[in-house]
Amino acid sequence: MEKTCLKKKDNLWILFNGVEYVIGLTKEAQDDLGKITFASVPKVGQTFAQGDTLVELEAEKAVNEYLSPLTGVVSSVNEKIDEDVDILNDEDELNAWIISLKDVDVAQFDAL
Repeated sequence: MEKTCLKKKDNLWILFNGVEYVIGLTKEAQDDLGKITFASVPKVGQTFAQGDTLVELEAEKAVNEYLSPLTGVVSSVNEKIDEDVDILNDEDELNAWIISLKDVDVAQFDAL
């Protein structure tokens, strides 16, 4: 596998940076939702199975749940979300990262 690899699934982007799998909101999802006003994000150490609800976002146009594209353990959370949820509305979708996962099955990522 390449050291850095970006994939997209169900309005989320997943970036393998050589160490962990960073997950964020795509520009398309940002556009569909409108201005995001609240985010419910997981805590570091939580374990998710592929298909579990990973994050819930409230916005002008809708409330959406996003499902985890991978099974893994949350290794970090974008703390800027608590300070200013508007970070999820950033034009640069890579700034709209939500969490990082570790202990991921590489085959799940490859299958995306």
